[in-house]
Formats: sequence, C-alpha cells, structure tokens
Amino acid sequence: MNGSTVLLHLAGAVALLLWATRMVRTGVERAYGERMRQSLRGVLHNPVLAVLWGTMLSIALQSSTAVSLLVGSFVGSGIVSGISGLMAVRGAEVGSALVVLILSFDLTLLVPLCLLAGTVIFMSTERGDWRQIGRILVGIGLLVLSLEMTGQATEPLRNSDLLPVIVSYLSTDPVTAFMLAALMTWLFHSSIAAILLLVTFASRGLIDPELGVVMVFGVNLGSSFIAPLLTRNAAPQARIVPMGNLLMRGAGSLIILIAYLTFKPSVAFLGAAPADQIIHAHILFNIIILLAGVPLSGLVLKATKAIVALNAPVPQAPSLEQAELSALDESVLDAPSLALANATRETVRVCETVEIMLQRIIGLYENPEQARIDELSGLDDKVDRKHAAIKLYLAKLTTRALSPQEVSRAQELLGACVKLEQVGDIIVRNMLALVQKKMDRKLKFTDEGWLELSNFHAKVLTNARMAFNVLVSRDSEMAHQLVLEKDHLRDLEKQSSQRHFSRLREGTLRSLETSSIHLDTIRDLKQINSLLAAMAYPVLEEQGLLNTTRLRALNN
Repeated sequence: MNGSTVLLHLAGAVALLLWATRMVRTGVERAYGERMRQSLRGVLHNPVLAVLWGTMLSIALQSSTAVSLLVGSFVGSGIVSGISGLMAVRGAEVGSALVVLILSFDLTLLVPLCLLAGTVIFMSTERGDWRQIGRILVGIGLLVLSLEMTGQATEPLRNSDLLPVIVSYLSTDPVTAFMLAALMTWLFHSSIAAILLLVTFASRGLIDPELGVVMVFGVNLGSSFIAPLLTRNAAPQARIVPMGNLLMRGAGSLIILIAYLTFKPSVAFLGAAPADQIIHAHILFNIIILLAGVPLSGLVLKATKAIVALNAPVPQAPSLEQAELSALDESVLDAPSLALANATRETVRVCETVEIMLQRIIGLYENPEQARIDELSGLDDKVDRKHAAIKLYLAKLTTRALSPQEVSRAQELLGACVKLEQVGDIIVRNMLALVQKKMDRKLKFTDEGWLELSNFHAKVLTNARMAFNVLVSRDSEMAHQLVLEKDHLRDLEKQSSQRHFSRLREGTLRSLETSSIHLDTIRDLKQINSLLAAMAYPVLEEQGLLNTTRLRALNN
C-alpha cells in the first residue's frame, strides 16, 4: 500500500471519528439539551457541583468545547457567576479526558450492537426523543468503528521509510511537535479525536511515549483556542468563560511543557504501555489544571474581564429597534408569490421574538428581576406591532387576484400570527403575573417541583422550535411529529400533576405555598404548546393527513 493510499484511509477514519462524535453530541443535545441546560443552571451556583456537572456533561456530549460555549452563554446572561463558569469548564476538560480513557478499552462488540439497536429504534418510532436515542447509539457504533479503521489505516506505517525520519526530527524538536499537535487539534476542532490519534500511533509503536506526552500538551493548547475563536463575535460577557479557559489551559500547557523539558521526568509511572502513558498524561494534565484553577480562578477572572473589555465593540448610536427593517414591501403586492415570501419572512421574525420570550420566562421564575420582567413585556409589544402590520399587509394582498394555493398560504400565515400573538399574551399576562406573585411573596419551589417545571418547559420550547420550522419548511413528517408530541405532552402534564398532588398529600410546605403557581404554569405551558402545535394542521390537512377527529398515519 503506497503512502497516498495510507493517508487516504487514515483521513477517512479520522473523518468518520469526527462525524460519529458529532452524531452523538447532536443526538444528546436534541433529546436532552434543554433538560441539561436547566439542570446545569441549577448547580452552577456551587463551584464544586459545577465541576462535577461539567465533567458529566462533557462525557455525555463528548466535547468540552460544547460545555464551554453553553456555560459561557449562562455567564453572559448573568445566570451564574464567572467563577462557577470557569470551574464547570475545568470539570468539562477532565470529562473530555475520561472519554478518551473509556474509548481506549476493547469495545469491538459495541459496533454491531449499537448499529443494530440504534437503527431499529430510529426507524421503528415517530417519537422524537426515541429517534435521538437511536441516533446516539448509531453514533457510538460508528465512533468505535472509526477507531478500528484508524488502527488498520496506520498499520502499514510501521514499514514506512519516511515516518521514522519525521518522528526522529520531532523527537529532537519538541517545540515543533508541540505546535504541530496544537494545529492538528484546531483543524479537528476536537481534542478527543487528536488524543485518540496519538494513542493509536503510540500503540503501534509509531511514536515514542515521550514525544506523545509533548504532543498531548500541544493538543490541550490547540483545544483551548477553539471556543474563544468561535465566540469572537459574541457579547463581551459571553466570552469570559472561553477566554478564561484559554488563559488557564493554554498557559498551563506552556508552563507544564517547559517544566517537562527542563526536568525530563520518566513517563513510566503513567503506565506500562505507551498508549496508557499518553491517556494518563492527558488526564493528569487536566487534573493539575483543575487543582491549580481553584485558587487562581479569581485572578484569572479579573484578567479575563480586562482582556475582554479591551476588545469590546464600541456601542453604536442607533438602537436595534430604530435599525429594525420590515420585510413587508407593499410595492410587490401585485406579485403574490413575492408578497407571500415577504410575509413569511416577517412572520419568522415574530417566531424568533416569541422564542426569546419563551426561553427567558423560565429564568424569571428562578431569578425574578423587575428590569428583566419589564424587558420581556416590551417584547410582547413588539409582537403585537408586527402582528398588526402582517395582518394589514395580508389583508391588502387578498384584494388581488390570488390562486387557491396563495389564498391558503395567506390564511395559514395569518393564523400563525394570531397564535403567536396569543402565545405572547399568555407569557406576559399569565406567566409574568405568576412570576410577580412568586417574587412578591418570596416563594421557592421544591427541588422536585422545579425540575418538573424545567423539564416541561424544555419540552414545550423544543416543540416551539419544531413548529417554527414547520411554518417555513411545510414538511409533513415534521408536522406529524409535532402533533404527536402534543399528545405526549398531555401525558407529561398528567404525570406532573399526580406527582405534585402526591407532594401536597405528604404535606410538603413549599409545595403548599407554590401549588397554584406550579399548576397554573403547567396549564399555561400546555396551552402554549397546543397553540403552536396547531400551526401544523394546515400542512397535514393539505396533504390529507388530518381528519376532523383524529390524525391519520403517515405513509412511510
């Protein structure tokens, strides 16, 4: 096998590894993303719990960068402190290193089991959460398969004449090896993939453990740059955690590299096999950075805020409200297809505003601040203004000669706007009133009650995003899934109410105090979900998938 063929096989194996990792991560995010976000928000106030939860979340998502971005958004919105955010990311880096350890075991049998089970689950149900579980299982199977492919692709390199020359040079120039590993990790956008590649090379005797350890430090440097670069255009507060991680992990990799090259310790204590030595070096490095980060987190946070402030954009004079444009161009009313496209664009903007309102309302239950309450009320005014403008625009459009399909689409958009305005009213008039009541009386939910509300809200938010996608794509399968989720949510409501009344019978004081708020919130969220699910009806009715009494099954 010539060198080009070897590199092609190796590139394919690495590509499959990156794709499989992404499959697992997106499956976990889609199935449990909102639930994890709510749980993470609840523990980030405690730095110790933040470390533990960051570790578990990184193992689930198989990406410390994803955790860094998520926690950074929480710090940016003021939900948690910068110290807790930095500690959560420190735990995430340790979790990412543990993923490499887990994948180093012989998991060959998982390939057929995960591929078979995942495919059967994905293809045998319409339930969104179960389909994502199938996606996760297939991703795990492909992930393990990619590791086998990487090992097979590197096997011919043992007989290569060129590779020993390259390895020999890198062994005598650790700085170049260090920078090469950092660049490789940045290109992969995954420290897990980079470390696994080093482990494969070491297990086949292609690189020495000493060189592998140096490259491990480079991997950690390259990984620390990913999140800061991805958030370079984000709000200054949202960049604090990624930049703080760069200072801790990036500077730590340089300091430890210098110490390693100066004292030249033996790597034998890290394990008997070269692959084990690299894996354990990676874990030990991140544990050292975690332990060093505890006393230094305050100093790092100060330095990070100063750096972020230097690069903060200068505020522009016009506000967003003043700069906002409207897609409702009346000059194209005589071209119905263009006018309907404009109305769709404007309706999508209303969807975005409603999604922001729905996202923020649950945070106000936890941290009710008057300024944020007033801000949310202002968003409802924006929804009302846009709804009125769209309604007037469509009314003018329907005075033109339209085809039956165009009339149907105009009615669909108008109906969607009406439902979106009703959702906004429920959030502001009903749910904000409950937030105000909770704030005035200084009430607090039980841990079980708050978890139920958070999970229920997360499900509604996921369905809302699906409804907005249906409005644009008019995909029948997605519309069918949205209506099925409405029935599933009804079951969740019954279960939540039963658990709530069980707590009341047990005489839990906080359940008694917050009972009406809990039940009214569940009721409002269910009503919001019903309104949004109804946006799927025109699509299903048009394709003959909706009876007056029940939903017909899709033809697969």
